[in-house]
Amino acid sequence: MKQTFCYKFLYFTVIVLLLGGCNNSNETSHPGVVEALTPEFGDTFIEASIGDASTLLPVLASDSASSSINGLIYNGLVRYDKNLQIEGELAESWDISADNLTITFHLRKGVTWHDGAPFTSADVKFNYQLYIDPKTPTAYAESFKQVTGVETPDPYTFVAHYDKSYAPALMSWATAIHPRHLLEGKEITKSSLARKPVGTGPYRFVEWVGGEKIVLESNPDYFEGQPYIKRVVYRIIPDVSTQFLELQTGSLDFMGLSPLQFDRQTDTPAFRRLYNKYRYLTFSYTYLGYNLRRPLFQDKRVRQALSYAINKQELIDGVLLGYGSVATGPYKPDTWVYNGAVPKYSYNPDKARELLAAAGWEDTDNNGILDKDGKELAFTIVTNQGNDLRSKTGEIIQRRFKRIGVAVNLRIIEWATFLKEFINPGNFDATILGWSGGPEPDQYNIWHSSKTGPRELNFIGFKNSEVDRLLEEGRRVFDLQQRKVYYDRFQEILAEEQPYTFLYVGEALPAVSKRFRGVKPAPAGIRYNFNQWFVPKAEQKYAR
Repeated sequence: MKQTFCYKFLYFTVIVLLLGGCNNSNETSHPGVVEALTPEFGDTFIEASIGDASTLLPVLASDSASSSINGLIYNGLVRYDKNLQIEGELAESWDISADNLTITFHLRKGVTWHDGAPFTSADVKFNYQLYIDPKTPTAYAESFKQVTGVETPDPYTFVAHYDKSYAPALMSWATAIHPRHLLEGKEITKSSLARKPVGTGPYRFVEWVGGEKIVLESNPDYFEGQPYIKRVVYRIIPDVSTQFLELQTGSLDFMGLSPLQFDRQTDTPAFRRLYNKYRYLTFSYTYLGYNLRRPLFQDKRVRQALSYAINKQELIDGVLLGYGSVATGPYKPDTWVYNGAVPKYSYNPDKARELLAAAGWEDTDNNGILDKDGKELAFTIVTNQGNDLRSKTGEIIQRRFKRIGVAVNLRIIEWATFLKEFINPGNFDATILGWSGGPEPDQYNIWHSSKTGPRELNFIGFKNSEVDRLLEEGRRVFDLQQRKVYYDRFQEILAEEQPYTFLYVGEALPAVSKRFRGVKPAPAGIRYNFNQWFVPKAEQKYAR
């Protein structure tokens, strides 16, 4: 999973740390007019990000600011279609052996990298080797470590062998393929491609002005046909209020609205003339995560007490304005894997105080703050700048904690600094963040005890031997009923241990300029068919 934009593509299964908040339901706020228009080339699509990309090498990127852009520059062998079914991308088709231990991919012919070099099975083999190389600092090696060997019998056939069945195997090859001819034999962390990428995707890299913008241009040689929109510009605007002002003036073509903006600030004739609004439920949730390396959070009674002290419905009503639902674990409520029987931790401050007292926390000096062994129950929650939903969530949680005798300091930190100095090195007490993923329920990278190292995704340091076993077994079976047995128990343990307080699943609330046609909401959201969006010639704003 990852963290940044809510509107990232579901073309791949990497887990993304979300910079912004996300949400979901497949309805739009407008009836949708069917127009018999012929798609035309041209115009520029401008959107904003609250944080700059970190790298445009997918193997190194774990934030969604980078991944959203990489999703236009690169391709995987497969991807999700609009109905969240797996379809081919760089692979035209594939065969899976009867024992589920071998996948043979038949690659598209005639695909070229953006520099004109041909794409072949050698690139896929190199990509596999890149991910499993111990010198590659990636959070996404795990799926490729399940592969016991690969073959490239010809330039357009790639074979992957497994010694054990692996349920996420096929979709793991949705991971972006990197160019062998530009990276082989070079140190990946020093590659110039991190700033000037070369992919096979629908858009080519043009320029990156740090802290200001990233510009892409449609690829005339793209194997599925050149996208109609000529240019895509990502503008770095750290302040969401400033983004919204630019949206209202028509300077942005896309923005993920906050619930307040969606519900109360865009219901005007002027806004409706410029934009269409959409709602859809994404595979994401917001959480309060506890650094389990800190002594304070090693007693699960403390974590449970903090969960009971939070009124989640208050957050949904007050922060999301009702555009969301209570989260009880890492899966959204309308999926097959969701376990609705786990404890919900309904708001109960008396239960919270009872648990803290049982853990030895008392207010011995009558100053309103609980203490133990001469130390007050106090800590800092960190979250990223530019996400009003998280900062407001933090403020409400801070007040609720104070009522049970817990002193909390809330720090809002610029995104790049937040990742580099706090999250990646584990230099925090607790954090409010969000994960975005996809339909595949495998949570190995976030929760397995082997994934607690530097720059890995289990950055809170959660370790549980039964969870390790369940995650390992859950990825080895294909039968959904059997997988659900494993993942139901996994959710029960998380509910008991409360390494996160799972807060809410929100709804994505994007606004898209009415110039753009071809937007068709589906279970995958609205960006799955971005290459087919277009602007009629008479409405195009930008000549370049």
